[in-house]
Amino acid sequence: MKNFFIAIIALIVILSVSSVFVIYEGQRGIVFQFSKIKRDSATDQMMVFEPGLHFKIPLIETVRKLDARIQTLDEPADRFVTSEKKDLIVDSFAKWRIVDFSTYYLRTSGSVDNARALLKQKINNGLRTEFGNRTIKEIVSGDRDTIMAKALESAKSSREDLGIEVVDVRIKAINLPDEISQSIYDRMRAERTAVAKEHRSQGQEQAEIIRATIDAKVTIMLAEAQKNSFTVRGEGDALAAKVYSDAYNKDAEFYSFYRSLEAYKNSFNSKNDIMVVKPDGEFFRFLNGDGEDK
Repeated sequence: MKNFFIAIIALIVILSVSSVFVIYEGQRGIVFQFSKIKRDSATDQMMVFEPGLHFKIPLIETVRKLDARIQTLDEPADRFVTSEKKDLIVDSFAKWRIVDFSTYYLRTSGSVDNARALLKQKINNGLRTEFGNRTIKEIVSGDRDTIMAKALESAKSSREDLGIEVVDVRIKAINLPDEISQSIYDRMRAERTAVAKEHRSQGQEQAEIIRATIDAKVTIMLAEAQKNSFTVRGEGDALAAKVYSDAYNKDAEFYSFYRSLEAYKNSFNSKNDIMVVKPDGEFFRFLNGDGEDK
């Protein structure tokens, strides 16, 4: 009998605990009654429970909790076509949250994966329209903000269709497909190579012109210097000849004596010098005393 009362008490406790459920902040709850959504008897609308403590019928009603916070849709990049029929790889993401839980559950069965798939399709349709109306140049030159704003506006229809509010749509990156990127890279490289070759040829041409100009100036300067040196040397020789002539005219005998001394000095400058001449020759005239006054 005692065990029976204990079992009854345990059952009551279990039923009491099972009849209470808590919806936390950032969540909403939907109650199912025998696998059917519980509705308000007055309005026949789906009952959505706000955060707080609530009650349900144990073993008959079950609770499904939904996330009411802002969530992120960040799927792999997709391929879009521009107005020029050029492909672009666009990486984007969106921020969204559930605002109509009844519509959301009816359209997605409460599955986040289903919601993301449907939302991604809506956002991509908006982006596809915007990219299809623009060229690559327009997209790269600054239309990204406009594209995101238009895509966000287009995604607002998901509020009525899915019970979802799209808070923001952002484009993270816009790239060309690998095959197109390689062809563009090869073309740009060829163009840069051609420009580099042209600059090198122009530089070589300018270098040859500068080198030829400098060589011509050097040749002219050397010719002028040689001309001036010949002129100076000629003037010096003329001046020396004039000095010698003036000295000779003033005292021919002394001039002859001075020139003979210089000849002697230059002839006997080294001990190794050997001269074979006649001692009574003209060269030794002043050494033999022939140059003295008679």
